[in-house]
Amino acid sequence: MTTGEALRNARENAGLSIDDLASRTSIRPTLLKEMEKNNFDACGGDTYARGHIRNIAPLVNESADNLIEMYNLEHSSQRRGIHDLLVENSVTRIPREKRNITWKSLVVISLVTLSCVGVAQVIISNSKTVTPLPMASATPSKTATAPAQASPIATPEVSTGVITGKITLVISATRGNANIDVVDEGNHLYKGPIFQGDVKTFTAASSISIYLSNAGDLDLTLNGEELAPLGASGEVVRKTFRSQP
Repeated sequence: MTTGEALRNARENAGLSIDDLASRTSIRPTLLKEMEKNNFDACGGDTYARGHIRNIAPLVNESADNLIEMYNLEHSSQRRGIHDLLVENSVTRIPREKRNITWKSLVVISLVTLSCVGVAQVIISNSKTVTPLPMASATPSKTATAPAQASPIATPEVSTGVITGKITLVISATRGNANIDVVDEGNHLYKGPIFQGDVKTFTAASSISIYLSNAGDLDLTLNGEELAPLGASGEVVRKTFRSQP
């Protein structure tokens, strides 16, 4: 029995067609047919022929060594070189020199490691002993939340003296923030926060009622006349200004 016949019988016993074997080995069907005819010239030499046989053998349940030995007896006129054997088994590698670590390298590595540990300990120690001081703000930000509505008992509503004509009230947040509510005959002219530095002006025909959450930090001007403070810092005040017809 020739090598080609052995390959064909093994393939058929394995239940594989030429196309099946070609798809699994990536060998052209025409080349497989020639090999089964015991014609290995199209393989491109002994090395490639042996490589194809070695790829086919496990798929058809045959020993690669036995098939290659049969091929050598029939077709190879020279002994295979070591390089050919390596190519067939796909184990050719570029040799690399094995480097051993010298005692000098170990000393350098140890010194670098100790230095890194020392620097890390200094950094950790400094981070634990130094506490950053908070930065003080020169002036309150206008975006700060207005103080919460104070809960002390409000002073009773007080009416000012006689006022004639239209009422013009100016509220200036001179010393701090506050919440204010300004009402004209039941209509809220403004209800919300006033921040330090802000100035708000309100006009009414006959009366203005105000609610101040932080009266001591606000200055009021009524019809161009500056009023005395209506209360202390943090004190809640309600007041009504009315004009005579």
